[in-house]
Amino acid sequence: MSVLEAFDLYRFYHTGEDETLALRGVSLHVDAGEMVVVMGPSGSGKSTLLSCLVGLDEPDGGHVELLGKRLTRRPEAERAAMRAAEIGILLQSRNLFEHLSVTDNMRLQMHLAHKFNRQRLDDLVEKVGLANRRHARPAQLSGGEAARAGLAVALSTNPNVLLADEPTGEVDAETEQDILRLLASRCQEGGATLIVTHSDALAARADRVVRLFDGRVVNG
Repeated sequence: MSVLEAFDLYRFYHTGEDETLALRGVSLHVDAGEMVVVMGPSGSGKSTLLSCLVGLDEPDGGHVELLGKRLTRRPEAERAAMRAAEIGILLQSRNLFEHLSVTDNMRLQMHLAHKFNRQRLDDLVEKVGLANRRHARPAQLSGGEAARAGLAVALSTNPNVLLADEPTGEVDAETEQDILRLLASRCQEGGATLIVTHSDALAARADRVVRLFDGRVVNG
C-alpha cells in the first residue's frame, strides 16, 4: 500500500519575466515499510519536491496523496493537521525550538498531534542515544546530538511516513551509522521513509533510489 504518492507534480517559479521549472511532471510513491532515497545535483528540484510532499508548498500541477487522501489544495489548517498526525519532518536545520529541551521539543510535537505517550518518549530518547542529554537545550548540543534530537522529534508521534532532508549531512561517520540503524529499524516496523540526500551510505540502505535531474525523474 502506498502511504505517500505524488502524481505528475509541476512547480514553476517566476522572477520578473524569467520562469524556472523546478519540477516537471514528477511522480513517485513510498510504501509502508519502504525506504526511498531521492538523489540529484543541486538545483535538480529535490527540496521543492520535499516541500510539496509535506504540503508546505503547493504544486502548480499534479497532486499529492497521503494515505489515500488528497493533501494538495486543501486549506492550510487541514494540511497542518494531516502533517501533525501522519508525517514526521526532519529538515537540515530549525528542527528544534531553542528555548525547549530535547524532551520538551518531543513533548510539544506529540501534543500538537494529540499523541502524547510518555513511554514512547522515554524509549525514543534512549534509542537516539540522548538519555543523558534529554534536558539539554539545542545550544548545548553538539552537531551530532542536534541531528539525533531532530530525528527524535520527527519520530515522536510514530508517524506513518518520515520525510527527511539530508539527515546525515552534518554528522560524523559514527552518528551516521546510528541514524541508519534507527531508520532501518523503523522500516522493519512498517514505517515509510523518504530521504533527500547526497549520501551514498543512505542510498546503499534504500529499497529504491529515485534520481532527479532538471526537475524530472531520470530513473527509479
